[in-house]
Amino acid sequence: MASLKSPKKFKTTKDIDTSTSIVDQVIGQDEAINIIKKAARQRRNVLLIGEPGTGKSLTGQALADLIPEGELDDVLSIDNPSDEHQPLVRTFPKGKGIEQVNRLKIESLKQFKGQMIFFYILIVISLFSPWWVRKQYGDIMAAASLISSMMFIAIFVLFMNLNKKARKGVKVPKVLIDSSKKHKAPFIDATGSHAGALLGDVLHDPLQSGGLGTPAYERLVPGMIHKANKGVLFIDEIGNMNPVTQQEILTCMQERKYPITGQSERSSGAMVRSEEAPTDFILVAAGTPDTIKKMNPALRSRIRGYGYEINMNHTMDDTPENQYGIAVFVAQEVNKDKKIPHFTKDAVDQIVQEARIRSSTSKKLTLRLRELGGLVRAAGDLALESNSKFVQGKHVMQAKKFARTLEQQMVDKYIENKKKYEVIVTTGSRVGRVNGLAVMGSDSYFSGLVLPIESEVTPGGKRAEFIATGKLGEIAKEAVQNVSAIILKYFGEDIKEKYDIFIQFLQTASEAGGVEGDSASIAVATAIISALKNVPIKQNVAMTGSLSVRGEVLAVGGVTQKIEAAIQAGIKKVIIPKTNAKDIILSPEDKKKIKIVLADRLETVLEEALEWKGHESILRKIKKVK
Repeated sequence: MASLKSPKKFKTTKDIDTSTSIVDQVIGQDEAINIIKKAARQRRNVLLIGEPGTGKSLTGQALADLIPEGELDDVLSIDNPSDEHQPLVRTFPKGKGIEQVNRLKIESLKQFKGQMIFFYILIVISLFSPWWVRKQYGDIMAAASLISSMMFIAIFVLFMNLNKKARKGVKVPKVLIDSSKKHKAPFIDATGSHAGALLGDVLHDPLQSGGLGTPAYERLVPGMIHKANKGVLFIDEIGNMNPVTQQEILTCMQERKYPITGQSERSSGAMVRSEEAPTDFILVAAGTPDTIKKMNPALRSRIRGYGYEINMNHTMDDTPENQYGIAVFVAQEVNKDKKIPHFTKDAVDQIVQEARIRSSTSKKLTLRLRELGGLVRAAGDLALESNSKFVQGKHVMQAKKFARTLEQQMVDKYIENKKKYEVIVTTGSRVGRVNGLAVMGSDSYFSGLVLPIESEVTPGGKRAEFIATGKLGEIAKEAVQNVSAIILKYFGEDIKEKYDIFIQFLQTASEAGGVEGDSASIAVATAIISALKNVPIKQNVAMTGSLSVRGEVLAVGGVTQKIEAAIQAGIKKVIIPKTNAKDIILSPEDKKKIKIVLADRLETVLEEALEWKGHESILRKIKKVK
């Protein structure tokens, strides 16, 4: 909603009033809507950058809905007597163009009417003449007359269908753009369209001689840039568009007109190039942050110089007003779907809770509403199956398990297989082996993952060396180097004998797609210290957290998903950064299944994760180092 109303009490979403105005259907993007309103009034271009599912296309439609009502145009293509390969293009006020075409069609029919009557008389004569010939001259002459009559009819049909020159007295223009029935500015979604559909094209004419061909002006096909005239042209993921096409769009924006020509060199339409047709549209381009790198710099400069750039929100504050906004969103989805029942207050509360979890940030609600809409529809389907009048909270809980993401399904199989072959161990204690926690998936949605890490210390060469394997990304490699600095700080004297320290992320190359990020830093440090000092690690403990070179445990992302993965794997205790405490959103049932330890320094992690019985002196030494 552009401006959230005060929360109202409701029993079901049926009690919630939803607006038919598109701008009021946009939720959590107040700043974007304010800019969109300015852009609509002043006809400015807009670049929307944000994560998938945050409402970019709906925001673009809202802009089209907000454009002040103005005069739309009809656009006609007209035959050019001096050069048939350069058709004329003319614009008329709304509705006047189609009136002009209809008037010329009537005139054409009047001119042709006399000829038609004459030919119909000849057809009637040709059909009945064989009977008269038979009576007068016999069967042979009747047969010859019948054949002649059939030939005449065939020639007549061919003449009517192919000989366009029979009507060259009045050449009726072709309607390229008909605005007579439009009551608001057009919104054209050109996402993923090829050059012909976007820029216009000229149809191929296989019959190009003998007067049998279709005139060039009748073969013009307007592009989306022409259909969006006086309206909005929306292009999502504009960075994926061909650079040449981006340049052509820039030309359209600068000149506000663009000719229609054939896009294929192998087509006869390539020889046709019309006069310039109007392309006075507002461009709303959208994409992810990576889109900026792929955009034509001149095109982006044009948007920025004559419009606005908007960074879409992907979360909003967890306030009663915004919680009610989620309820309004659920009501909108139910009304749009028209097949699923409305949600009870309890079911809406479950959707709000899921919005908290998916935000991965304390006191925030996610604005990736497309995925949340999928959960709404899945819960509605389950309610229909159970013949329930309304969607209950239990249906939402079932839908979360039933409609799991691909990443969640992959993680479930991953954990099952690794526990089966004892790659993931959750009982006992082992030296140099720790259960780390990671995430699998994209920024829009991800799932937690238990990541076993092992370390071994061996006599080395001239100096101590840290060797990490497991298809590590650049950030993960740098994290290992930071950990090495901490180990040298704690035990510099003990490894002066030049040990080589190996770190292995077990079986990550195929299942987990490699390791990236620094959230396994405390797990790596714990494994190395365990191997170096021969202190066993509790296998019912898992951990996640970044690590500074001074031994401070830093915040990471996805802590809720990581804890859920640990619970599923049978882990009894997790260690997470203290600064992530507010980001944990678990159900009361899950909270009972696991103990959560908050750590701000590596010493706390080591004290909780390792079996110190018989090794107390090492722990005291670690605590002395600051």
